[in-house]
Amino acid sequence: MALIDLFGEDSLAQGRQVRTEPIQQRSAARLSALLDAAAEVVDEVGFDRITTAMVAERAGASIGTVYRYYPDRVAVLEGLRERAVLRFRQRVADNLKAAKPESWWEAVDCGITAFVELYRAEPGFRILHFADRERAQTSTPGEQDSGFFANQIAAVLSEEFGLSGGDDLIFRLEVAVEMADSLLSRAFTWNSQGDERFIAECRRIMHDYLTGFYGPDAG
Repeated sequence: MALIDLFGEDSLAQGRQVRTEPIQQRSAARLSALLDAAAEVVDEVGFDRITTAMVAERAGASIGTVYRYYPDRVAVLEGLRERAVLRFRQRVADNLKAAKPESWWEAVDCGITAFVELYRAEPGFRILHFADRERAQTSTPGEQDSGFFANQIAAVLSEEFGLSGGDDLIFRLEVAVEMADSLLSRAFTWNSQGDERFIAECRRIMHDYLTGFYGPDAG
């Protein structure tokens, strides 16, 4: 598996939470506008207070248009989360293509950079931090959480950089992803651009934790 395949076209398919699949360009644009509106409202009022009526008003659409795609506010939030995941994968793919990492740590660091970039620029992106929101249940539990990323990253790092694969690598990467999620989310709790101390510490902790198992060549 090539690095770019980790976040390839198959990963960028339409999220499953949408009620009506937007095949026509106009429908796709309308759905995108609804999620853009939801992202803005989430950043303003938070996850607990957002309503479908707020989304409709912000998007300049009728409440019926919202219900055409999403049955309730939880589905809207889940749709926003899925889009954030897809955009994160695309950003990682772009960073990997631009950086051409020569070590597995450089590849992992591309993921950290992508997360920071999107937290700074993507409205509603903090929905990826599961601990501070009402998490909706998906029809396929675990597919898009840290375990999913750990499995995908493990396969790539094993093949591209020779790391010993298997359950141990997947588990350690999942631990690393959980640590990164907590530290980076904390970095942006009160600072829209991110507290550089937490961002730097996230990189150091992940680096030191993983190199403790896989050697100094990571740095």
